Amino acid sequence: MRYPVTIVATLIGFLLCLYNSTGYDPHNFVFFMFSVPAWFADMIMDIHNVNVYFMYVLTVASYALLGYICDWAIARTSGKRRSYD
Repeated sequence: MRYPVTIVATLIGFLLCLYNSTGYDPHNFVFFMFSVPAWFADMIMDIHNVNVYFMYVLTVASYALLGYICDWAIARTSGKRRSYD
């Protein structure tokens, strides 16, 4: 199985973290809009006490996981289509 969605989603997560780390997102609006682990971290604890690099790793990993789930679903549905032919 090829993983094109996983690769693209991981790249998007990496670019989101890179954009946040460069300082162009001074109030972290973009990062907190699109980072799923940041949503949960903000609900559980004070976000100022969380290690930023740990949040970056979790963000890239969550995007990779979402991409893998999409690739798995695509492979599963295309396999069903092929079995009916």
